Amino acid sequence: MSHHNTAFNQLLKPLSRHEFEAEAKRHHFGQKLRSASRWDQFIGMAMSQLSGRQSLRDIQSNLETQQHKLYHLGAKPIARSTLARLNEKQPADLYESLFKRLLVRCQKMPGRHKFRFKNPLYSLDASAVDLSMKVFPWAAYREDASNIKLSVGLNHGTQVPEFVALSEGQENDMVQGRRFQFPKGSLVAFDKGYVDCQWFNSLTTQGVFFVTRLRAKSVYCVKERKPVNRDLGVTSDQVIQFNSAHAIKRGAPLLRRIGYRDPETGKFYEFLTNHFKLSAATIAAIYKDRWQVELFFKAIKQNLKIKAFVGTSKNAVLTQLWIALITYLLVAFARHSARTGWTVQRMLRILQLNLFERRSLKDILDPDPPRHKKSEPQMRLAL
Repeated sequence: MSHHNTAFNQLLKPLSRHEFEAEAKRHHFGQKLRSASRWDQFIGMAMSQLSGRQSLRDIQSNLETQQHKLYHLGAKPIARSTLARLNEKQPADLYESLFKRLLVRCQKMPGRHKFRFKNPLYSLDASAVDLSMKVFPWAAYREDASNIKLSVGLNHGTQVPEFVALSEGQENDMVQGRRFQFPKGSLVAFDKGYVDCQWFNSLTTQGVFFVTRLRAKSVYCVKERKPVNRDLGVTSDQVIQFNSAHAIKRGAPLLRRIGYRDPETGKFYEFLTNHFKLSAATIAAIYKDRWQVELFFKAIKQNLKIKAFVGTSKNAVLTQLWIALITYLLVAFARHSARTGWTVQRMLRILQLNLFERRSLKDILDPDPPRHKKSEPQMRLAL
């Protein structure tokens, strides 16, 4: 029987320990660490993400139980008081930097979206990570609510969040959306919260295509009408120009408006895009596929620890969030070992039960189908 390190050890292979230590040295605050290292902190917090640990005491107990299996990871159990102090005092910037380094490797993974065109396809959206107003007053954005906003640009081909930002809850979605530099020729789908004529002009100038929804009561004039195939649900296909004073001042480009009635629900939609070559039905399908980013948010909120926090300071919360995102990338990186069709969400559930098993990731994530043994004739009873 071949020897294997634990599944956790194999999952961490894409991380370079040398790079980690270099970043840890660069992002260090205060005196030299003695009782535990940043690597011990990362192992403890990443383990809690994958195994569903609920508290600092829970993390410490689990690490002590698995102490003999931490040797090959170069880590050791960490006391809950030490872990709490590291989460509060040592900069979370280390894990943001580590996420970006790992992302470069994940971007090289093969992947393909379901459409025929070869342009990279992204979904852009933001989701609030709700926090308790009493416990996290520094994150207040209303008198009765606190949260942190997670903005994501998800690549549909690899299911990897290639653009990520954490910001304050009161910040408008557009602030981070504008900062994401999507590659030239890519296609981005987003909802009406990102509608902005000046940004539309900027994306068009950069050679980036987009698909979104038309806001109600938008002021525009029709420049051209195109024939449509009503059998596919398309009711109109027009070239339009926003002609309000606000839009003209911000240099709104010529855009394409598509009217679409969903054959299944009968609901009517108006889509807006700067791509004039794809069919109207494809534009509607692209916006529908924007649901992938909603599934991403659902997966990380249900399977990773980003709703219950083991620290109350802003630095501790950001540390936990960035480590959760790193964990997602590590699991996404391991998809080459998983059975075809398995989502990252399903992989997370399987790994939670097998984290310290000494089996190959291939055996865990792509198990052989069960074999039903036929009973031997001599074992049958003659009745």
